Amino acid sequence: MEHPALDVRMLAEVAPGEPAAAHPESERFRTAERWVDEGDGAWRVELGVTWRGEAPTRAAVRAALALGGANDPWWLIPGAFYGENRPAANDRVFPRFEVGASAPDRHAAQVSDEWHFRADRAATPAVFVWPAVGAPGLAIASTEHSALGLTGLGFAHRDGVAHIALTFPFREFPVTYYGSGEARPAEHSVREWAPGDTVRLEFTVHELPADRHSYAPVLRNLHARAAASAPLRPWVDVPTAAALAAEGLTRWHFDPEPGVLLETVGFDREVSGRDGRSVDRQAMHVGWVSGIPWAYALLHHGLRTGRTGEVDAARRVIDFITGELSPSGTFWGTWYREHGWTQSWTNLKRGLHSRTLGEATHFLVRALELIDDDTWRAAARSNLDVVVGRQRPDGNLGHIHHAETGEVLSWTGSAALAWVPALLEAAGWDDRYLPAAVRAGEYYARFVEMEYLHGAPEDVDLAPTSEDGYVAIMAYMALHRATGERRWLDLAARAADWTFTFRYSYDVRFDPTTILGVYDFGTRGADQASSSNQHLHAYGLVCTRELLDLAEATGDIHYRDRAEEALACFRQFVARHDGDFNAYRGMVSERFYQTSCFQPKGMLLTLSHAWSAGVLLLGCEQWLSADPSA
Repeated sequence: MEHPALDVRMLAEVAPGEPAAAHPESERFRTAERWVDEGDGAWRVELGVTWRGEAPTRAAVRAALALGGANDPWWLIPGAFYGENRPAANDRVFPRFEVGASAPDRHAAQVSDEWHFRADRAATPAVFVWPAVGAPGLAIASTEHSALGLTGLGFAHRDGVAHIALTFPFREFPVTYYGSGEARPAEHSVREWAPGDTVRLEFTVHELPADRHSYAPVLRNLHARAAASAPLRPWVDVPTAAALAAEGLTRWHFDPEPGVLLETVGFDREVSGRDGRSVDRQAMHVGWVSGIPWAYALLHHGLRTGRTGEVDAARRVIDFITGELSPSGTFWGTWYREHGWTQSWTNLKRGLHSRTLGEATHFLVRALELIDDDTWRAAARSNLDVVVGRQRPDGNLGHIHHAETGEVLSWTGSAALAWVPALLEAAGWDDRYLPAAVRAGEYYARFVEMEYLHGAPEDVDLAPTSEDGYVAIMAYMALHRATGERRWLDLAARAADWTFTFRYSYDVRFDPTTILGVYDFGTRGADQASSSNQHLHAYGLVCTRELLDLAEATGDIHYRDRAEEALACFRQFVARHDGDFNAYRGMVSERFYQTSCFQPKGMLLTLSHAWSAGVLLLGCEQWLSADPSA
């Protein structure tokens, strides 16, 4: 089988912000390629590069592939770049692709037709492209590090041709994204070559069918290769992790007056903020980063272990949230100690976010399976009745809802899939709930099929995120459970595959003097939060039950394996005793910095989050329910 043509170029050292330039003595580098056919349109490429000059020089190597007919290219760098990556109207700025866009300076809007990134931004170091709808694509993949250092991943669109590339060592261009709208200058790195030096590089190239989902088998194979050298190494077993997380929630996050799970608690109990107050966030969302989902996990754990204090704390939180609904009949979005209940984190005035409301309602319905409470049930019914009443004929359940009037302020994105499992798990309450969930499942299926789920977290507007994947898995598995239809199972599997594009398939290499390096943190199984929020988080544990069910329903053990590795990953860095990694027993961080974004690589956010402890507890409880002997 004939392989694609590889364009190997030597790049010169350039000033920050300057585009790649050919090395002035490129002809003095000798390159040799060896292509090994691995079947199914995949090749292993062995590339040798030798410097034949008489004096040392500094250069980088770029290996690129080109595809013509690129009138509507779709890019994928797993965990880091999805299609255009950022909708043009998104209210948060981060890298966006646009045909013909000139390279921006670091104060501009981060829109370009060419992007290059360091490999540790990617959950799997690979670049995929489909040049147009219905056209076959190509992918090129490597490892985080090579003999030349940290690898670079990139793509460009020029005159109707799509280019994907690996750069050894890495470059970031046209700017360096650091987590905010104001980017940093571009970065470049080179290797010092002595006369006669030969470097051997290895990577893979993949021909892809026109279906954009054809990334899935490629990533599955790359995961299998990487996992062999990235053993799971949890610090504690599942029951111990559950006990620690439950203690963290009750000891640090639970405040009995008025009955809340405070969203963040500082590791260092002596420091204060600039206003002289504690750094603890005196706030609680009804779902998502706090609230009912994690109170449910605590309730489940307390009932299983006979810890009445945990049961009482969980009930108090759910009582407080269900005790006051918004005037429109749904939950509120967020409670603040200073002024009580108010809207979600959205720029739309008085807006309530559908994913947060749906998730809170879903786990309230699950809590009712454990304890029947009239106030809880009335609150759940009110939320479900309201959203069914607002559903459009095409099935859309609305993205942002007005707290007072009930008007749907935005219909965009796929976040409202969070209502589907809530409707289905309460389907016996009302004959309208099942058909409403089916209509919603049909409407939002297009987002799964387009490989562009987006809009689930409140803080990144309409960006594609790992959380969109969790919401879709839970929704389509719920539809499959309720109906037995294969279509929903297939959509759940497709959503899971998309979600795994955010899940790290390898262990990032950390400087041994950083905290993640000192503790030998294994990143395999952690998820990149999003292409906007480039840090690792544990929220993927929210759908542990669904991945286990998906594995059983499909007979595909891969889905169970990916659930297991996520649970193993986050049984690291749950504080086992006071002082453990400078935290207190039971504290769990939200952010692990595996790349240069927000903080230097290798750092750890020194705040315990209610959702981080809560989702670990939930994942443990769901795993133990499926396998009590764990």
